Amino acid sequence: MNSFGTAFRVSVFGESHGSLVGVTLDGVPAGIPLSADDFKADIARRSPSGSGLGTTRREDDLPQFVSGVYNGFTTGAPLTITFENKDCRSGDYEAFKDMPRPGHADYVAGIKYGGYADMRGSGHFSGRLTLPLVAAGVVAKKILGPAYSFSSYAEVHEELLEEGDSVGGTVYCICTGAPAGLGEPFFDSVESMVAHLAFSIPGVRGVEFGDGFAAAEMKGSEHNDPIVDEAGHTMRNASGGVNGGITNGNSICFAMAVKPTSSIAAAQQTFNFAKGGMDTLEIKGRHDRCIAKRCPVIAEAALAIALADLSLR
Repeated sequence: MNSFGTAFRVSVFGESHGSLVGVTLDGVPAGIPLSADDFKADIARRSPSGSGLGTTRREDDLPQFVSGVYNGFTTGAPLTITFENKDCRSGDYEAFKDMPRPGHADYVAGIKYGGYADMRGSGHFSGRLTLPLVAAGVVAKKILGPAYSFSSYAEVHEELLEEGDSVGGTVYCICTGAPAGLGEPFFDSVESMVAHLAFSIPGVRGVEFGDGFAAAEMKGSEHNDPIVDEAGHTMRNASGGVNGGITNGNSICFAMAVKPTSSIAAAQQTFNFAKGGMDTLEIKGRHDRCIAKRCPVIAEAALAIALADLSLR
């Protein structure tokens, strides 16, 4: 399904080369000041960079409020925000119906939807759908208020990048100001909710909190993290701000491993379903060479959405 959340429910819709993409947010409290200007900074951070690693597709990405806002304030009704798609070149994707891109969702989309999935621009599987997710994150940050502060960055080994190829990266996200006590044991733990959202971001291959996978190679005496004050702060924040699924008052820290982009210019081998055998695929069109560069603000959105839902319960 395309919805997430309980008290703050996020539903995304649209396809990459359809008329628009958007999000409906249910559970937004009334009386929050909201305008298009509130979205500019985070949307700009998601936009392709001028470093040569991003797609040359350019969209205005101006939010249009369909419902839930009146006279500059949220009304308490479901908030729907849309973004037009204008700079589309759908012909670049015709070949993928017969020759699915290695590592991409082309094949499984065809199977799941019986050949009816919109393949243009990767359709509903496109990174274009992270735009409404970022918009939801903007609203979530508004719900949480100024006590919460978010920051993020990506580490990319650009020296590994070769002509016609792509690279992955690691995205780090931190939230300060979250009080102790948010979250539930087991299925609605902070980690499980954030990870659920993070793995909904196209290209994410791993998520960790605090020491993460490194904890598997530690002794208990190394990983255990002494509490150092009455506020519950710990010496190293080894658990990334969460114990037992519940925030402990430290900064919430998590990281995402983001794969290299599947759509590369270099020739690749894949199965040609029209011919019934392996064939050479040469991908044309406009594609990011490193999607990790655009993911920090999306990671913030995932964390903010999870925390907003928990804070409203």
